[in-house]
Amino acid sequence: MTTQLTSAPPSAVPAKKARRRPEDSYTARGTRPGFGWALPATLFFALFALVPLIMVAVLSFMSWNGLGSPQFVGTDNWERILDDPVMIKSIWLTLLLTALGVAIQTPLSIVLGVWAAGHQRNRAVLSAIYFIPLLLSSTAVSVLWRALLDPNFGIPARMTWLFGDGNLFGEQASAIGVLAFVSTWQFTPFHTLIYQGAARAIPPVLYQAAEIDGAGRYRQFFHITLPQLRNSIVTSMILMIVGGLTTFETVLILTQGGPGTDTTISAYYMYQKAFKGFDFGAGSAIALCLVVAATVVSLIVVRVSGYDKMRSDMEGVS
Repeated sequence: MTTQLTSAPPSAVPAKKARRRPEDSYTARGTRPGFGWALPATLFFALFALVPLIMVAVLSFMSWNGLGSPQFVGTDNWERILDDPVMIKSIWLTLLLTALGVAIQTPLSIVLGVWAAGHQRNRAVLSAIYFIPLLLSSTAVSVLWRALLDPNFGIPARMTWLFGDGNLFGEQASAIGVLAFVSTWQFTPFHTLIYQGAARAIPPVLYQAAEIDGAGRYRQFFHITLPQLRNSIVTSMILMIVGGLTTFETVLILTQGGPGTDTTISAYYMYQKAFKGFDFGAGSAIALCLVVAATVVSLIVVRVSGYDKMRSDMEGVS
């Protein structure tokens, strides 16, 4: 006798229910993370940014030397700084240094960033060497160049045929030139890194199509690369502007606002008022002016460039 084994019909076998992955159910619900996810960052920002900013705004209407209780003086601090010729001069110097930084660093960073995004020989080694200043703090960079440009023992003292008496900090023009050069040397690698990443994200098919149409390397750069870097250029310029308006360590270590007040920018003048003159009310007013100026200029750049209206762009497509 033989026993015939028959299998149950497919309909009789209970189908195993596929397990839904968490991300599938998350997507199916169409929900987004709640406010709880952003709560730690929000508290951190409020504690270390918003609260100090509010305290500075309140202190700008007070008279306080660091001891005792602040006394309310109304708009007296604001009237004094607006009538102060050194303050007016510091504003123009701040704008000048900021404009020099944007004008020099932007084209230099774009060229270096596009080059670093390529596949040239020894590109990785040269890029790593060039990015070294990015690893140093502003204080370390300022101390380094203060020693290198020392009029008695530095490079100018050895090359009098180029630097004259060697005192680059003795005249306003040369001192401003030193500040612009040191800032460029330190921060250009950072902006180069931004453009390097953005240039690598440009789809290669655009360049391949341009080559088929007979476009050379220069036409590809101006008609493909630069338009695709538009968002990155705006972002980089905003960072340059905000950084230029709040520069402090470089002036403090290299020139200390000298000669006289020829390199006294607004941030350094705020330091002089508050921490040297113990006039924390006027110092707070200057600080608040810098915050407002940086915010307004950044919004103007975003508005004029059309950055806030950009909806479709190939930048970032891999």
